[in-house]
Amino acid sequence: MRKLLLLFSTFLVLAACSSGEESGTASGKDKKQEVKLVLDWTPNTNHTGLYVAQAEGYFAEQGLDVEIMLPGEAGADQLVASGKADFGISAQETLTEARIQGVPVVSIGAIIQHNTSGFASPKKKGIKSPEDFEGKTYGGWGAPVEKAVLSSLMEKDNADVEKVNIINMGNTDFFTAVKRDVDFAWIYYGWTGIEAELRGQKLNMMYLTDYSKKLDYYTPVLTTSEKMMAENPETVEAFMAAVSKGYQFAIEKPDKAADILIEAVPDLDPELVRASQEWLSPKYQADAERWGQQDIKVWKNYAEWMYNHNLLDKKLKAEEAFTNEFLPENK
Repeated sequence: MRKLLLLFSTFLVLAACSSGEESGTASGKDKKQEVKLVLDWTPNTNHTGLYVAQAEGYFAEQGLDVEIMLPGEAGADQLVASGKADFGISAQETLTEARIQGVPVVSIGAIIQHNTSGFASPKKKGIKSPEDFEGKTYGGWGAPVEKAVLSSLMEKDNADVEKVNIINMGNTDFFTAVKRDVDFAWIYYGWTGIEAELRGQKLNMMYLTDYSKKLDYYTPVLTTSEKMMAENPETVEAFMAAVSKGYQFAIEKPDKAADILIEAVPDLDPELVRASQEWLSPKYQADAERWGQQDIKVWKNYAEWMYNHNLLDKKLKAEEAFTNEFLPENK
């Protein structure tokens, strides 16, 4: 039904444009719909497909004029929920918590198919397994999920999370922190790990997915609000068509995609962007049938893990937290 309505709406727009041209007045056919997209953090290779869609005109092809915004203190989920942004970047873990709290935000696409994060430390620290966390200092950002994840990994080695010194390192970057008072931290290898390689700093890396399939969740994801899906489904579909094309470009042409991101965000380190893009591009779609595809098992597994570790007050209705409805069909 939604596609029929979309076709009917398109017919009306075309008819209106034709009428305008015949009368000699401005048809308005070149006017684009203004859309706001808020990132989860500063621009990086997780976001490449978005910048490609903008630079290559994929948004414009869909009749969209997209403004890419930084989240500020409010955070992407809140900006999307309040309607101050039409789309956002989030992660399954934060979106799950938001849904439990009644925030009407929904994931409409997985940017990366598998969790590429884990606990990293300089090799000289001698942290080779979760049991080595005992007696060490972990630098985090103060979220309850951090201790829960540390505990779940350490339990497998019969180690005690209470013997870990957990501190909040705020906005201090990984490399500065491990030179001062931090022994290990939670990083995304596709950015910080690649930067370590470029710096010649060898790391011990423990990916979460090596220890539990339930920790293989989607991070990051693209989001929109329930209201946006209900009232403007054609806009959501158009947005996802452009974004999907952007990420497909990044999958097939990582070098060119990296150049686009570098040009769009000149403050980024070009060498890091290119190396990160080469590492990450194959992981956008990975083993999924199409870019952006989400599996309800992934949503259920992680929500169950969070609930069992007392991170959620109630169980998540996983089928309401995400949708594949707006992804383009495979050709």
